[in-house]
Amino acid sequence: MFSGGSLERFSIFAIGIMPYISASIIVQLASEIIPSLKALKKEGEVGRKAITKYTRLSAVILATLQGFVAATFVYQQGVVVISKFEFYFLALICLVTGTMFLMWLGEQITERGIGNGISLIITAGIAAGIPSGVIHLWDMAVTDKLLAALFIILSALILVYIVVYFEAALRKIPVHYAKRQQYSVVSQGSHLPFKLNMAGVIPPIFASSIILFPSTLISWIGGEYGWLQKLAVWLQHGNIIYILLFSASIIFFCYFYTALVFSPKEMAENLKKSGAFIPGIRPGSQTSRYLEGVVLRLTLWGALYITVICLIPEFFTSIFNVSFALGGTSLLILVVVTMDFNTQISSYGMVRQYEHLMKRVNSKQIH
Repeated sequence: MFSGGSLERFSIFAIGIMPYISASIIVQLASEIIPSLKALKKEGEVGRKAITKYTRLSAVILATLQGFVAATFVYQQGVVVISKFEFYFLALICLVTGTMFLMWLGEQITERGIGNGISLIITAGIAAGIPSGVIHLWDMAVTDKLLAALFIILSALILVYIVVYFEAALRKIPVHYAKRQQYSVVSQGSHLPFKLNMAGVIPPIFASSIILFPSTLISWIGGEYGWLQKLAVWLQHGNIIYILLFSASIIFFCYFYTALVFSPKEMAENLKKSGAFIPGIRPGSQTSRYLEGVVLRLTLWGALYITVICLIPEFFTSIFNVSFALGGTSLLILVVVTMDFNTQISSYGMVRQYEHLMKRVNSKQIH
């Protein structure tokens, strides 16, 4: 439920990296709301280290809580042959340590590798489930369901194309400089790029967590209450109540997260300080209102795009009765992280070529 199949094997990575992701998102949101954390965020390297420390402590707490729930689930199955205290003690140590190791590994990849380490670990976990999905499609093809299997494959490819197209979409706002630079090329080609999907994959992750949390609690305590059982049925995948709540949550978090990470007032002030202006728009408050309007319109279309991408696999799962999860959130993460990794590789290659060229120029000057 929480880690895409790892809980079935109950490995030391059963709860995965999700506690750290949830902690980082919570701390990031808190740093925009709580004044003390917001001030700490502006203190440069010292503030960044302090926020990282809070994120790690929060990840330990969340991993402990989630590990306790996972251990309770296993203990209730009647398969534990040791004492209750010993089992809980060992299970919590193993599960929390597994999450902390993944957190450390992701940070090492980010510092010494290419791309975001946590995102690459999540992508690897999602990609690990692709072979089982391919096997299931093959079983559908050989059991007189060839057209359904081909339709699913074609639809998946179309969804990947749509995600790539929308993730690469930009709204370019032209910017002119009041002060002429030494070279006019700077002022001619300057623009502000705004992505259509500024919130990334955070909204569907938040929406899934919010809907999953009450349904998980109901599954634990709802055995004696009939109305809780009905609520649990309403929150199951494919139910109309689940689809409506999921869609509303995605749209809400798209606006909420975009408002947290983007400040039109701050951007307008930075443009004014640098002597830049948007043609036809006065610097200052008018620029701030213009940028806010642009971001609100982009967020609307971005929220609708993410909602559609996340709901289409839900309909496929119910219509074709497939047993493997065609998660829209997983598809978004897989495609977005792959595109980002490809961009990082291209940038790294250009930097290497530039360094090699500069070495050749310097060697010629020395000779």
